[in-house]
Amino acid sequence: MTDSIKFWAVVPAAGVGKRMNADRPKQYLELAGKTVIEHTLLRLLKADVFAAVVVAISEEDPYWPELEVSTHEKIITAAGGKERADSVLSALKSMRDLASDNDWVLVHDAARPCITATDIQHLIASLVNDEVGGILALSSHDTLKNVQGDSIVGTLDRRHIWRALTPQMFRYDLLKNALEAAEGNPAITDEASALELQGLQPKIVEGRPDNIKITRPEDLELAQFYMEHQHD
Repeated sequence: MTDSIKFWAVVPAAGVGKRMNADRPKQYLELAGKTVIEHTLLRLLKADVFAAVVVAISEEDPYWPELEVSTHEKIITAAGGKERADSVLSALKSMRDLASDNDWVLVHDAARPCITATDIQHLIASLVNDEVGGILALSSHDTLKNVQGDSIVGTLDRRHIWRALTPQMFRYDLLKNALEAAEGNPAITDEASALELQGLQPKIVEGRPDNIKITRPEDLELAQFYMEHQHD
């Protein structure tokens, strides 16, 4: 690694969060006195490793401009897309005059407000000299069933199953090219899957179990509990 290599964060935040059954996208729901996305972005900024944080926002989003963090000097706003991969690619394209091909990009979910500086620094330290990059993840402790319809047809070997978290960390040019090659492919549900389609094998870095994603209403209460007990 050279001193000229920079780290950038990308936060896709154009989703609507239908499973929350709320009157606004889940990233704008209140959590411990702030919106979910405010907590997320402030945690990324607090890590103090990023040249900037690029947030991909829907053009029709009325909530983003109302947030104080949207005008932070290290926040860059990009156009969001229909799917997560579209938003990430849009953010990367908006950075093309700022980022170098070998710079590292850490893509993080807007709805993961419990991310810690410890996890971010652990991910960077683990992957900074890697050829490909990788993701934070958690090994599975549950018994996992393969199901067809409402019937179990087999049990999976959980030793080989990990739950993907974020951030996911890849070189700028490598990630942009992989997402461009996979554009429109519904199988791309995270950044690692785009790299996998290119025949690459991203690394797994074990993350903290409190790095949860806000998906359902009850997750807000759990996230607040974790935030109150974190000492990062």
